[in-house]
Amino acid sequence: MSLRIAALAPLVVAFLISAISPIADAQAVDLPWPEKSGPTADAHVALGEAAGLPLAWDEAAKKNIAWKIPLEGEGHSTPVIGHGKLWFTAATEDGKQQYLYVVDAADGKVLHHKLLFENVDPEPLGNPINSYASPSCVLEEGAVYAHFGTYGTARIDPTTMAVVWQRRDLNARHYRGPGSSPIVFENLLILTFDGIDRQYVAALDKNTGKTVWETPRSHDYKDLNEQGKPKGDGDYRKAYHTPSIALVAGRPQLITVASKAAFGLDPYTGKEIWVLEHENMNAAPRVLFLPGLAIINSGSERATLFGLKLDETTQGNVTQSHVLWQRKKANCALSSPVLVGERLFFITNQGVLYSVDARSGEEIYAQRIGGSFCSSPVVAGNVLYLADEKGATTVVRAASEYEELGVNTLEDGMRASPSVAGGAMYLRTFGHLYKIATPK
Repeated sequence: MSLRIAALAPLVVAFLISAISPIADAQAVDLPWPEKSGPTADAHVALGEAAGLPLAWDEAAKKNIAWKIPLEGEGHSTPVIGHGKLWFTAATEDGKQQYLYVVDAADGKVLHHKLLFENVDPEPLGNPINSYASPSCVLEEGAVYAHFGTYGTARIDPTTMAVVWQRRDLNARHYRGPGSSPIVFENLLILTFDGIDRQYVAALDKNTGKTVWETPRSHDYKDLNEQGKPKGDGDYRKAYHTPSIALVAGRPQLITVASKAAFGLDPYTGKEIWVLEHENMNAAPRVLFLPGLAIINSGSERATLFGLKLDETTQGNVTQSHVLWQRKKANCALSSPVLVGERLFFITNQGVLYSVDARSGEEIYAQRIGGSFCSSPVVAGNVLYLADEKGATTVVRAASEYEELGVNTLEDGMRASPSVAGGAMYLRTFGHLYKIATPK
């Protein structure tokens, strides 16, 4: 590891180590789940945080339910965890008020329910799935970043809860609601806007909130009608993707997936390095990495899964030159895949769990478990937790053959992904927040 990389902030080091080894342990700071996909941005629970995590719980019998609290408003953002607290966003059903929740992880006490933004006339969501509080926060030492897409972004002091800065001028018409979460890279907060009118990635100075660079999507969406206007008012240009950082030829690279294309950008400047064209819209799943390989999901019900060669030769339009394999059917749409070693696991919206060889794209098994899934799996050692929209969490061994370890049901469903800290799992359902833990 170069001196430049070694000097990066702990969370960024975790991102970059994740690009080399997807099962890297967390850094030695009290931030066990600092962003929506955990300490290494790949939904792996750090080894020390997974100890004692239960495989089974029962709400009726109060088995392994440490606490349950009701929540005001709506939201699908995943709770991030640090210093014994959970941080997540919520909004009123009409989107006119947007809040930041802070909850004590030990007892479930609501410490703060802070109003961050008020909106006079928010755009209707236009679908029954999304919310006005779907992007997850990012937490680091001395700062929490809350993002609501076009409605606003803010840095909050986690000790005083004072707003350090806010931006409300970074806009796009989401049309179906915001979904892309921010990430932190060195001194930058990176935001993604793939709306129907504007599509771009922006990097802000995380200390001041000022724009450092802004990069518009450069590709041809191939969606113009006979009048030369985008079909569906631009509906085919939307995406909900949260980017990731990979280490490519010794240098960090920002990997971001849009409607109809995926990109590699220089995170320091926003300069485009490569583009991979695809045929889908609504990209949401995170990109995963193995040495020399990026695994990219193009989004939507007809998503394609790509194994893309990712090295110093990955430059320019790589659609014809660098695709090592592709899987055109039976892929996840909203839920992100996970890697365990070189084996890929993902769940479709229709509740079929697939295991695929990440190097070749060859299917290992397919198992219908039922349910519908927006929430992404988390990995604790060799165990997968898959939470569905009706409240059932299926626990599965991450092995070459399907092995179910249990199915646990809560009173209502969830679209937020689980988060884990200190041997406990936190599940945000449509109306409540749960702590799942073995009694000590």
